[in-house]
Amino acid sequence: MSNIQINNVLSQIRTLQQQTRIGMPGVRPAKDLAGPGATTGASQTSFANVLKAGLDKVNETQASASRLATAFEKGTPGVDLAQVMLESEKASVSFRATVEVRNRLVSAYQDIMNMQI
Repeated sequence: MSNIQINNVLSQIRTLQQQTRIGMPGVRPAKDLAGPGATTGASQTSFANVLKAGLDKVNETQASASRLATAFEKGTPGVDLAQVMLESEKASVSFRATVEVRNRLVSAYQDIMNMQI
């Protein structure tokens, strides 16, 4: 396991943390969720698109971990246990982050629905 892979995982975790903090009291929102080069106005990224892209990324990470585990089980040369465990943990962290985002969305929805008008 190289430092580059570890830095990539840490970078992804920080990005997810920054995205989940948007809208929390006392925390300033991120300037640009869509990434560098995104424009504002008519081509602005919608919440649904950002959510779908995040879910697709989590799905891709889980599928990659599954493929790697299957390759290890079959004894494919070049696939070692450390690599399989790293991919499995990445998939686990991304899934837990997704569940946390879902829980916060459900909580926000329930708060809005319980508001007195």
